[in-house]
Amino acid sequence: MNTLFSGYQIRSARIEDLVRLAAIERAAASLFRDTPYAFLVDADPLPLDFVIQQFQAGRVWVAVDHHDVPVGYAIAQEVDGNAYLQQIDVHPSHGRRGIGRKLVEGVCIWAKHQNYQRVLLSTFRNIEWNAPFYTKLGFQILAEVELTSGFQQIRRKEAEAGLPIEQRVIMYRELRQPNSMP
Repeated sequence: MNTLFSGYQIRSARIEDLVRLAAIERAAASLFRDTPYAFLVDADPLPLDFVIQQFQAGRVWVAVDHHDVPVGYAIAQEVDGNAYLQQIDVHPSHGRRGIGRKLVEGVCIWAKHQNYQRVLLSTFRNIEWNAPFYTKLGFQILAEVELTSGFQQIRRKEAEAGLPIEQRVIMYRELRQPNSMP
């Protein structure tokens, strides 16, 4: 994935990019300050060993500015045979410029090339830049009864981390394979 737009580029992460991701995650978490989830402002970022593991699997992408400095990123992993968008963050000083949308689209393109049938994610139901944003990108809420064991485990971990599960949803986007001519 290597996409240029509005002075930004989406590309696969490089090892030297990884140290910047926690700062982007912390800055993005500041957006929760005036929500019922203000406690997330002080939450620990993803563990670096997890980020490195996903990087080594080729599942970390960054949005960089014209100086090639990361300003946003996305991390995917596989859960129960599905592509799972584990984390996506954009530094607030670069927000509302389409970076998040381009990162999501890039992950969906990657997932389709990896022959995944859909991309899933976990997010807040009523926060503007969460479920309503993903709905605009073609994601739908997955019914609780459809959660596979891996996604049930994600929900348990979110609850253990103090997230209000009743305000969280698992969303999915189908990745349609192009119809081939006979």
